[in-house]
Amino acid sequence: MLEPDDRWGGKKMTGIEENARTFKFLRNGDAEPADMDWEKDIDATRQAISEALNAKNIAFLLGAGCSSLMRDGTDVGIPTMAPLAKEFCAEALVAVMNGFGVSGGDELRHDEIVENEAPSNAQGHYIRGEDGSEVLLSPEVVDEVTTQPESASVPWRLTTAEHDCLTALGIDLESGYNRNLERLMEVLFSQRFVLRKSENSSHWLQLDLINSIIEKVQAFLWSRLTDGAFKKGDTEVRDLYERFYKKLVLRDRSLPRPWVFTTNYDVFNETAMDRLGIPYANGFTGVIERRFNPASFRYALAEQLDVGSRKWAAVDAFVYLCKLHGSVAWTEDDHGLFPIREVWPQTDPKRMLIYPTPAKQNASLASPYADLFREFQSRIVREQSVLMTAGYAFGDEHINNIIYQALTIPTFRLIVFAAPDTDGEITKLRLLRDPRIWIIGGDGPTEGSRAHYFDTIVEWFMPQRPGDRIDEAVRKVISEMMSPNKDDDE
Repeated sequence: MLEPDDRWGGKKMTGIEENARTFKFLRNGDAEPADMDWEKDIDATRQAISEALNAKNIAFLLGAGCSSLMRDGTDVGIPTMAPLAKEFCAEALVAVMNGFGVSGGDELRHDEIVENEAPSNAQGHYIRGEDGSEVLLSPEVVDEVTTQPESASVPWRLTTAEHDCLTALGIDLESGYNRNLERLMEVLFSQRFVLRKSENSSHWLQLDLINSIIEKVQAFLWSRLTDGAFKKGDTEVRDLYERFYKKLVLRDRSLPRPWVFTTNYDVFNETAMDRLGIPYANGFTGVIERRFNPASFRYALAEQLDVGSRKWAAVDAFVYLCKLHGSVAWTEDDHGLFPIREVWPQTDPKRMLIYPTPAKQNASLASPYADLFREFQSRIVREQSVLMTAGYAFGDEHINNIIYQALTIPTFRLIVFAAPDTDGEITKLRLLRDPRIWIIGGDGPTEGSRAHYFDTIVEWFMPQRPGDRIDEAVRKVISEMMSPNKDDDE
């Protein structure tokens, strides 16, 4: 039985029944998260979050997990970076080991993957090369490849020369980079930056290979970002983003408009707001040719109340959207002070302007990335600011450092949706025992769901719209007041 706690408005919290579904809520500097009952405690939790979101300055950080949505074992959205990296690196490893990467056009023969008795200290499968040699690959790598269609044409498959180039640079696709495709891109971008500065002709071939590998990673990402269940008519992810923005724009008009920062490259945010008719500023201005202009983040949208007296009022539904890692809809241009355009639908993946993680020695210090990160920093370090993260695993050091800087501001509050027992940065945040840090995660309200997944956050934790509250009230009346009286049946 839990003790009464005035944090819940003086309401006594009852004990959690056996077999009841619970989620974890870490706050107020507690060493361990509290177990919260989905039926009894969700209203109080939602109210606490709603009050936090009434702060003067509100910002959301949406990571890759927000665009990934699993249904019956299939991702109807866009996979996160870990499975993407696993797929790309597995394809490259198996293709090269089989000797099919030389021309880049041969099909991958799955029957070349053979299972032998592994050494006592290793687990996995051997793969046999053309020369008869066998190399042990991890089960994850082989599983990823063998689940792909055998006859699939793979335009991003690496050639032997490209794989050898990575090996010469010390890039092992089966160690580290097969879990984070952004890290691979960061290394490739950095190496290209160095080679471009070199006047040594012996480096030109390596530069060509690096450019080719980058183009193949872009082609791979392009296919996953633009072709999926969402392109074939499945609207679940898009609808989820729409419900998110419907709730987000309920903010009091006397408060500054909310900011949404995202590390995602997809266009779910823009599509959702366009369909809802919600105006937003995303750093681009223009109609026919939309070009990047960071000054647009200083703009506000107002409606004229009285033409004669020139009275204006801020439009309620307005959002600032800042895509920290670029977008599949961005492309480089050769015109203007900021030579970046927003074009959709994009037609050439090679022109897609994305930058996974900011390597400080190259393009991340130039526009637009410097402008975007500057906005992120300037927004969350303001007085009375709240940052809510969803689908973000704290894998970007640059972003993390800005968040940690914000924690030096006494009035800053951080709400993290993640499993509290997650290793790495989440554990570090938890060990701070900072009452300004909330961490919410664990099991979801139904079997197979998770409290820190985006769909659960939107449906259960974000403030309810007035219509939602009315619908809930009607449901309770029907279920409780109009149900047959048990005493009358006796």
